[in-house]
Amino acid sequence: MAKSQTIFVCNSCGYESPKWLGKCPGCNEWNTFYEEKLTKSSTSAKYEKKKQVEPQVLNELEEKEINRVSTGFGELDRVLGGGLVNGSLVLLGGEPGIGKSTLILQICDKIEGEGKVLYISGEESAEQIKLRANRLAINNNNILFLGETAIDAIEEAIIKVNPKLVIIDSIQTMYSDEITSAPGSVSQVREITAKIMRICKQNLITTIIIGHVTKDGNLAGPRVLEHMVDTVLYLEGERYFSYRILRGVKNRFGSTNEIGMFEMQDKGMTEIINPSEILISEREDNPAGSIIIATMEGTRPLLLEVQSLTTPSVFGLPRRTANGMDYNRLTLLMAVLEKKAGLMLGNQDAYINVVGGIKINEPAIDLGIVLAVASSFKNVPIPKDVVAIGEVGLTGEVRSINLIEKRIKEAEKLGFKTCIIPESNKKLLKENYKLDIIGVKNINEAMTKIGIK
Repeated sequence: MAKSQTIFVCNSCGYESPKWLGKCPGCNEWNTFYEEKLTKSSTSAKYEKKKQVEPQVLNELEEKEINRVSTGFGELDRVLGGGLVNGSLVLLGGEPGIGKSTLILQICDKIEGEGKVLYISGEESAEQIKLRANRLAINNNNILFLGETAIDAIEEAIIKVNPKLVIIDSIQTMYSDEITSAPGSVSQVREITAKIMRICKQNLITTIIIGHVTKDGNLAGPRVLEHMVDTVLYLEGERYFSYRILRGVKNRFGSTNEIGMFEMQDKGMTEIINPSEILISEREDNPAGSIIIATMEGTRPLLLEVQSLTTPSVFGLPRRTANGMDYNRLTLLMAVLEKKAGLMLGNQDAYINVVGGIKINEPAIDLGIVLAVASSFKNVPIPKDVVAIGEVGLTGEVRSINLIEKRIKEAEKLGFKTCIIPESNKKLLKENYKLDIIGVKNINEAMTKIGIK
């Protein structure tokens, strides 16, 4: 007779406890425990018996070449490190309506190599997938559809078809009869992912799993889900804008934090080869509070427009709003402007926006933010052909940044005439550039060079 056990599982990190707890010891989140009844059946005994293996000398192991398959999208191949690796497990997350299923269906049509593609959906019917395929002009006899949520039936279908690519849409809808909890729970997601990983690794079948995200933008389910897969991708962007950013946050076969740029059109996702040119193409006039910055996303330099607006505050407490950058970083930089540059911003509302819906975290944008805020406060426009790069310290100094040459080359390629960089970076430059490079030591010197102060 099967033995039943009741445990409490944290919905955030998967921590298990024999009793209910208000605060999770694993992730320190509150009110995340819920009750689960686990049944340990005799069918799971075969998984408990592990094959005995002998340890091997690392230096004597033969290095195997990684076989990659192109997805048909150069931007996606870039994020993956050159293409999909045979037998790899890829997790794709994103907000509802952002274009996950659209991009995946296009990959099913364009992926290179011989073999079938098995699209398994627990959310949409065959008719819905067919309507999307017609809209995307996809007519491929190698794409097979399976509307199923039971993992046992899915496992049989994968073994029978033996496809080159498997799509699971989505992992939160799949369930296993061996676990009594509801689909999407911590135990179900963990067990389903483990079974899919075992099937596909043994048969060298590449698998893409689509995952839901929470209101905070993180993948729903336990964090162990991200640790089990080989690659984690996020599809970002404003739902009501056409641009989409595919960001790699984990990749066992390539570099992390790479991005690919796409545009959502009527016929599906189209890749953007030169994102910098697109993102600053609408900057025609020269208003006060606008400047171009150079940031790095992985190994790719991006030129972005930063806009600032300062207005007298109506209420006693001035408002600060940051869209596309860290709010705390904005307040820090404004404090530096007040203390070191003498700008009285204590009674000013300040709004910062990174055009294009891209979120930037690196400190190299500090100098551009400072100059944009000062330009709006003084109502003095910054020349259109100026690019600002540099980190700003608490004492007002402009500190050096990495990969400065790639940023300068990107600005030079797009026709900019002046580049303001830290003085310490300018001393280390070895090449001669067509644009005028100005080295500055502090924010007052940078403001003087462009005529704000």
